[in-house]
Amino acid sequence: MASVCFYFQVHQPNRLRHYTVFDHGDNYFDDHKNAEICRKVANKCYLPTNRLMLELIHKHRGKFKISYSITGVLLEQLEKFAPEVLTTFKQLADTGCVEFLGETYYHSLGFLYSKEEFIEQIKAHRRTIKRLFGQTPRVFRNTELIYNNSLPPIIEQIGGFDAIITEGADHILGYKSPNFVYRPVNSTRLKLLLKNYRLSDDIAFRFSNRDWRDWPLTADKFAGWINNINGCGYVANLFMDYETFGEHQWEDTGIFEFMRHLPGEILKHPDNDFKTPSEAVKAYSAVDSINVPHTISWADIERDLSAWRGNDMQENALAELYRLKDRVGQTDDDGIITDWRNLQTSDHFYYMCTKYFSDGDVHKYFNHYDSPYDAYINFMNVLDNLDYRCSEAILKKQPRMYELDTKRNVKTRNDTVTNRLCFSERT
Repeated sequence: MASVCFYFQVHQPNRLRHYTVFDHGDNYFDDHKNAEICRKVANKCYLPTNRLMLELIHKHRGKFKISYSITGVLLEQLEKFAPEVLTTFKQLADTGCVEFLGETYYHSLGFLYSKEEFIEQIKAHRRTIKRLFGQTPRVFRNTELIYNNSLPPIIEQIGGFDAIITEGADHILGYKSPNFVYRPVNSTRLKLLLKNYRLSDDIAFRFSNRDWRDWPLTADKFAGWINNINGCGYVANLFMDYETFGEHQWEDTGIFEFMRHLPGEILKHPDNDFKTPSEAVKAYSAVDSINVPHTISWADIERDLSAWRGNDMQENALAELYRLKDRVGQTDDDGIITDWRNLQTSDHFYYMCTKYFSDGDVHKYFNHYDSPYDAYINFMNVLDNLDYRCSEAILKKQPRMYELDTKRNVKTRNDTVTNRLCFSERT
């Protein structure tokens, strides 16, 4: 038996507008740019692909099944800028052949910095998925498939989850195959589904590469590779960005026609089927445990955190962001809290990445900055203003101290402006 488990990550961040050291307003996000990109991706990817998936589910009478992890920040954008996409996702949910997974609402790195914030975002995302699609997520995937041994106990503490999805990185699998179900080394209740990155990347990254020895990739050829799993595993976990269809791989590459024929080719083999992640972990027992003492992700060739924490700018920006956690909470200001959480979205730090070797093109995709340094400067300018707003909101609760501390904050902000300008000149 070879069960194909398709999971698609669906996400777009709230991008920051150009924010200088001289700006004082709290309008940090570029609604025009976010709307423009959201609608562009909707027309090139989300709408045609959702319609194709609906067509395939009906064509194969429920035998074709898929799953999605849609971030809260994108769901907000879809409600605001492209409600027709949300309608098609609801139609997919109504088929009974689509599972929606749980993750952090803001696609954040909270797991690495604040357990409390991490849990709150997971719960917020769960509530949103229930409200929009009528499902309570049973399988969890962390932002960018980030995972280590400390994640399962937290997910168990939250409750309601049966499994976690993560990367089938070679250095944690060793001789083991990603085509089996596993369990965390420190959990007897949860199961693990590991991405088969070779087969996933054949579609997501290599599909249109004419220098690839297996180009062109056809549906029957790929189905043959799935057939080879029979007797060597139970499940082929094909995990990828949804933007693979129409964005990363443009329509003229043939990606939609490939997908249109793939389910039929896979189902020609009598031992093959499609399962959602929940169905896969229910159908198959864990064959062994997986020990992940060091953090992994699905990003880049290293499968580590270097895409977000690979340089001093990223480390500083993240440290300063999460340093504000308690102060943000003290404000009791919903606007400040929401802005702070939107700043946690991992893309802001991805834009600061200075790795430009084999992964360079990936890091430039959807990036609206001219350089990683511009991304850092812009982010820190926003964060400085948010810090200032926190001080203002907290001090307003203490009227006697307000006037004195306001003057002190103005001086501190002026010093910050000078330091930021000096940094900009050096870079």
